[in-house]
Amino acid sequence: MKELTKLSQFVKTMRKLRGLTQQDLSDKSGVGLRFVRDLEQGKKTLRMDKVNEVLLLFGAELGVTEIERKNVEI
Repeated sequence: MKELTKLSQFVKTMRKLRGLTQQDLSDKSGVGLRFVRDLEQGKKTLRMDKVNEVLLLFGAELGVTEIERKNVEI
C-alpha cells in the first residue's frame, strides 16, 4: 500500500477545496488521470515536471527542503 505524503495530501486537499474531480484536475493541468491518481495516492516515483504542472494550478511548485541528518559523512 502506498503511503500518503505531504505532497499527496496537499494536492488532494487543494483539489477538493476547489471543487474539482480528479478528471477536472487532469484536464486543467494537462496531465493524465492516472498521473493524478498516482500523485494523490503517494506514488514514490513521479516526474517532477508533471508534478509541477499540477502544483502550478494551486500557486505552488516543488522545491528543496533541508533536513537534519545525524551521523552522515559526505
